[in-house]
Amino acid sequence: MILRSHALEACVSTIPPLALLYSKSLIFVRIYYILSSMTLQQIYDLGISMATKADPRGEKGVKVSLDRLKKDYETLPDKKKKLFDKESLSNPYSDSRILVGDPKLEVKKILAGIDADASEILLADRLNQKQEKIDLVISHHPSGHALAGLYEVMDLQIEMFASAGVPVNVSHSLMQERKGAVQRKLSPLNHNQAVDSARLLKIPLLALHTVWDNMGNKFMQDYLAKKNFQSTGEVLDYINEIPEFIESTKGKAGPFIAAGSESSRAGKIAVGFTGGTSPSKELYAELAKAGVGTLVEMHVSEEVLVELKKLHINIIECGHMAADSIGANLFLDQLEKKGVETIACSGLIRVRRKK
Repeated sequence: MILRSHALEACVSTIPPLALLYSKSLIFVRIYYILSSMTLQQIYDLGISMATKADPRGEKGVKVSLDRLKKDYETLPDKKKKLFDKESLSNPYSDSRILVGDPKLEVKKILAGIDADASEILLADRLNQKQEKIDLVISHHPSGHALAGLYEVMDLQIEMFASAGVPVNVSHSLMQERKGAVQRKLSPLNHNQAVDSARLLKIPLLALHTVWDNMGNKFMQDYLAKKNFQSTGEVLDYINEIPEFIESTKGKAGPFIAAGSESSRAGKIAVGFTGGTSPSKELYAELAKAGVGTLVEMHVSEEVLVELKKLHINIIECGHMAADSIGANLFLDQLEKKGVETIACSGLIRVRRKK
């Protein structure tokens, strides 16, 4: 920990010379600024802890899921245990991992963004050439094995749909089909492009996907629970008071009603900001049966939108970058409180909250 005192020099430089000569009542107080740091492992652990507290399953539900996985692991033959992702026994979010870097690394400054491909890795390297001294890149959207394993986190949506009224057996069955489709879609991608760039340039890289999404999802649920809404337009107006969405609206990428109208009755509201990626259109249809009238989403596909219009479900699309920025900001605020400096990039709308 480094202690520096610039207060005396700063005070003296702003006081007129005559005041220094003739005033006997001036008192100078030495103020110390503490430049702190965290290890990469501590940052990672903090993310998992915050995400677990915000998880739609609840902390007990997360523990049940981890205990079940541990039992499954113990029954595996040795040859399969060698291939098993042991990190998943303590981290329930397979899309949030340390991708490059020593967990013991001391981190004082972070470059954080919604996406970090090879371009952001090169950006960090170039900024370091300009003496920025960036220790770590954090990306929301994952790469490497965190991207390849994204489909594994989708099961937490089962509890999300259950809380909205969908029978858990129905959401479980439909979610398994959707997970398989997502796994097949991810399989042919070049997962390690960004990871290889980070490894070669020796830039530590951390992915925090569902970790940040859980925080953003809970924030939005808690926020919308504060009021009763008659119309979809009222919901939209209230969402547009959130700072991230104010900024995104200025950039023509703010929230809008994708299905329904401002005068449409809101009905029961459901938020879908977490769970890896979007569920199937069949699962969305089950929400109509459960009485959901308005969905608040980061984004929905055209295929899903067509189906939801048929079911008369209102859709508010909040905008991907702004919606992702909420969870990111909640996390980065905590890092800054611990003395870590953060720099936003790659679509992250940085908003600092007092709490």
